[in-house]
Amino acid sequence: MRLLFAIILSILCATAMSAAPARPLRVILIPADGGTESGTRADYQPIFNAISRGTGLSFDLKVAQSYGAVVEAMCGGTADIAFLGPVTYVQAHKRGCAELLAVAVEKGQSIYHAGLFARAGSGIDRIGKLKGKRVAFGDINSASSFVFPMAMIVEAKLDPVRDLAEVRLTGSHVNSLAALAQGRVDAAALSFESYEKAVRQDMVDPRHYRVIAKSIAIPYPPLAVNSRLPAPLKAKLRRAFAGIAHAPGVTPDMIRGYGGGRVDGYDTHFPPARFNVAAAKMALVDDALKSRILRKSASR
Repeated sequence: MRLLFAIILSILCATAMSAAPARPLRVILIPADGGTESGTRADYQPIFNAISRGTGLSFDLKVAQSYGAVVEAMCGGTADIAFLGPVTYVQAHKRGCAELLAVAVEKGQSIYHAGLFARAGSGIDRIGKLKGKRVAFGDINSASSFVFPMAMIVEAKLDPVRDLAEVRLTGSHVNSLAALAQGRVDAAALSFESYEKAVRQDMVDPRHYRVIAKSIAIPYPPLAVNSRLPAPLKAKLRRAFAGIAHAPGVTPDMIRGYGGGRVDGYDTHFPPARFNVAAAKMALVDDALKSRILRKSASR
């Protein structure tokens, strides 16, 4: 009887330890808004603070230097949780490193949009007029600052290498918008969330800019959990995110998502197949085209 009790106790202890690690969980974030302390990290600190209150788990948030670095951190085992773009989620998931954890919900939807923006007086009012122009894009693995806008250009029958005067890869949404504001490019690709955040923070005056094109709906940038984490811990995290909107002591101001905007809550049952739209755009902007774009960008 004592032996049976000892076995049961050891199993319970092991389960508890696997669901509550002694060290902080390492969270890696794509540098969506420049990768500064006042940028992406500040956007996501409130929601992880809220999760910590309800679970007792602790989190160490860091911003990566690039989108690709987030994928490598997950696949290399140096990150437990990641905030990724749809494209980087697909990349990490295909390598078996990442499982969908939660997707933010705003007004009943989990979508966002990419855009191509120009200055109001530029005369550029559609994609066709980008021919011969200088265009800024973010990270080459970003869905909304590179893949989807580049796909829109290709679908408009322009060859981005041959037809654009210059392709500038700035590394982030905010850098692309800054290049546009400073007149270093004629147009910029970034998400509407990043653009609206810049407007909220008085970084840009919306009267001075126009939307050239808006993408189709893109699945909201997800949070993913490392596939190697123990199953009880994954379940605990999913329960916490699923109930965060109604958790005791959590205020609406703590429930935030991409761009630092308030969201209604998090969906932990979001169908992974919805990210197939990102995979389709990745196929359109394939490695061969990316290689040509990188060479053009480096030659300026």
